[in-house]
Parts: sequence; C-alpha cells; structure tokens
Amino acid sequence: EESLQMWDLNKRLEAYLARVKFLEEENEVLRAEIQSAKGSPAGDSWRAKYEEELRALRDALDHAFREKCTAELARDNLYEEVQQVKSRCQKEQAAREEAKKQLSLSRKELEEERRAQIWLKERAVQLEKEVEALLEVHEEEKAGLDQEIASFSQSLESFRCAPVAFQPVEVEDYSKRLSEIWKGAVETYKTEVSQLEGSLCQAKENLWKAVEDNQQSQLQLQHLEKDLAGLKARKEMLEENLARQWQEQRGEAEKFQLAMEALEQEKQSLRGQIAQVLEDRQQLMHLKMSLSLEVATYRTLLEAESTRLQMPAG
Repeated sequence: EESLQMWDLNKRLEAYLARVKFLEEENEVLRAEIQSAKGSPAGDSWRAKYEEELRALRDALDHAFREKCTAELARDNLYEEVQQVKSRCQKEQAAREEAKKQLSLSRKELEEERRAQIWLKERAVQLEKEVEALLEVHEEEKAGLDQEIASFSQSLESFRCAPVAFQPVEVEDYSKRLSEIWKGAVETYKTEVSQLEGSLCQAKENLWKAVEDNQQSQLQLQHLEKDLAGLKARKEMLEENLARQWQEQRGEAEKFQLAMEALEQEKQSLRGQIAQVLEDRQQLMHLKMSLSLEVATYRTLLEAESTRLQMPAG
C-alpha cells in the first residue's frame, strides 16, 4: 500500500514537474516577447495611432455636434418664419372677412336704395295718376262751368228778350252769386294746381335724389367689387406663396432630418468604435495583468520548488 502511494505521488510529482517545465518554457517565451515588444517602437506607434484615431473621432463628434446645433438653429428659424406666415395669413383672412362684411352691408344699402327708388317710382306714378285724375276733374268742372255759363248766357238772352218778366234786383244778385262762385272755383283750381305742381316737383326731386343715390351706390359697389377682386387675387398669391414656402420648408426639413439621422448614425458608429477601442484596451490591460500575475505565480512556484528541492540536499 505504501509503495502504491509512493508510486502515485511520484506520478503526480512527475506531472507537476512537467507542468512546471512547460510553464517555465512558456514564461521564457512570453518574457522574450515582452522584451522584444518593449524594445521595438511598434508599441509606441500603436499607442500614437490609437491616440490619433481617438482624437479624430473626438473631432468628428464635435463637428457632428456643431452641425446638429446648426440644424436646430435652422429648424427654429424655419419655425419662426412659418409662424410669421401663419400670422400674415390670419391677418389676410381677417381683412377678407372685413371686406365681405362691408360688401354685404353695401349690398344691403343698395337693396334699400333700390327699394326706395321703386317706392319713389310707384309714388311718382301714383302722383301722376292723381294729377291726371285732378286734371280730368278740373276739365269736367270747367266743362260744367262752361255749360253753366252757356245756360246763364242763354238765360241772360232770355232776360234781354223779356226784361219785363224779371226784376233788376234779382238779376244783380244772381250775377253777384255767379261771379263769387266763379272766383271761388278759380281760386280752388289755382290752389289745387299749385299743390299738384309742388307735389310733382317734390316727387321729381325725390326721384332725382334716388337716381343719384343709386348711381353712387352702384359706383361704390363697383369699387367694392374691384377691392374684393384685388383681395381675392392677393389671397390666391399669398396661398401660392405659402404653399411654395411650405413645400420648400418641408424639403429642407426632410433634408435636415436625413442629415441629422446620418449624423446620429455616424455618432452611434463612432460611439461603437470608441467602445470597441476602449474594450480592446481594457482587454489588453487585463491580458497584461493576467500575464503579470501568471509570471509572478510561476516565479513563486519555481522559488518554492527550488527551495523544496534544496532542502533534502541540505
């Protein structure tokens, strides 16, 4: 049993020594590689290259940030311009509404003037009919008076033919009454004629005033229609300008969006590259530390093994 244990320990020791020898050989190889790496300028050039790439990446990142700020400023300016265009459109809309209100008021006034003109025309026709009726009545009264005068003249002739049948007093009374009736009829006729002439003149003046007001209303309506046509043309022009500006701003916004997306992608790629470089550097540091730890461990093992081998000899 002791011989078996000793044989097992000898096997384990032999495997341990083989492992130590293999590790020593690898340690020598690694030491030679480390010395060659320290002696050669490739490490410094790699570090300088890495720092140069990192500086270039930082410059590209700063440039992308500046371009992003410029794009944001341009976007803010475009938004302000859009707001100004909207305010101008609102002002034009308010002016158009005001013009529509004025046009509706002018149309209402024109309708009222037309109605007043129609009423005045009807009133003039009515007054003309009344004048014609009064003239007919006057002609009838005149014909009646002529008949009365003719009958009176006949009665006078009969009075002249038979003067003895009537008394002079009755003839004078009858003539006085007839002259008074005639004077009253003439005065009444003159009064009615003057009243009719005055009302006719008033109706003509009202008609002329209505015609002048109608002409002025038509001129004002024409001016308002011209102003409305000008406002419509201006509105169409502003709408076209607004649509063109919207299209231009939309195209520029899309361009800026694409540029920002490209910059964002480039930024992400730069971040990925920086992270990869940092990760590689971290791995190198870990590898260096692990190599240092392995070298120290191998050295400690070798020292312990040498001391252990020297102790039996002593």
